[in-house]
Amino acid sequence: MESPIVQWLTDPFLLGFQQRSLLGGILAGLMSSVVGTWLVLRGMSFFGDAFVHGVVPGIAAAVVLEINPAIGAAVAAAVMVAGIEVVNRQTALKEDTAIGLLFVGMLALGVVIISASDSYSGNLTSILFGDALGVSESDLIGQAALAAIVIGASIVFYRPFLVMAFDRTKAELLGMRPGRAHAALLVLVAAAVIGSYRSVGTLLVFGLLVGPPATAALLARTVPWMMLLATVVAVVSVWLGLLLSYHLGTAGSATMAMIPIVLFFLTLAVTRLRPWLARGLRPALEPHR
Repeated sequence: MESPIVQWLTDPFLLGFQQRSLLGGILAGLMSSVVGTWLVLRGMSFFGDAFVHGVVPGIAAAVVLEINPAIGAAVAAAVMVAGIEVVNRQTALKEDTAIGLLFVGMLALGVVIISASDSYSGNLTSILFGDALGVSESDLIGQAALAAIVIGASIVFYRPFLVMAFDRTKAELLGMRPGRAHAALLVLVAAAVIGSYRSVGTLLVFGLLVGPPATAALLARTVPWMMLLATVVAVVSVWLGLLLSYHLGTAGSATMAMIPIVLFFLTLAVTRLRPWLARGLRPALEPHR
């Protein structure tokens, strides 16, 4: 007979749909944390947030028209990037203004498109907040393919991404064509969002995109370790989020997205308190003379 603790840990993952939700969340966490590492290193968290919301109208249009959401998201991502470039080149406004304008505009457009459909409430909830327990086997196959592409491309473009994250001018001098590397990063962000929206939702995927890398940045001193720790934090967040959502009766997607944010602040508190605690304990540990 299993102990109550073992049952508490295993009950949320006994059924097939629960296991698919866990696997789908893990795939979303892996690709989001890998891509999110570069966003955090480049200080592009706000852009990442806006970009995540920018694909909403594309996914919404695809759902309404009953076509592949990846196609709609790709088109919306291209429109988002083109719009930012137009504002930057045609006005004296800074990039964050352009991002803010398109962030709100694209999200509003997505809601408008969804509201025109008959199943307004269901589609809106699914797109914005995900449906962790509704992940199907075909969804997992698509997620696995996108995860392989995102992680593989991150390895291939590791050196250009790394140099560009710290010194764009040096990347140009080395002939790495940072413009192409930046475009590749945007494609990977879009792929991660497309692969994650079913499990986590477009509004909440940002938690897995930035939370794990930000937490890892507090602990790791090299980029590979940061990326590795970020994936560990993401996987733990998905597992713990689904575990708590089952026992507390909360939304699985929202709980998964909240856990890495909580872990970040806990890690921040520990790292800041550790030197103070070490100084306080040192006199007590020293031998009396």
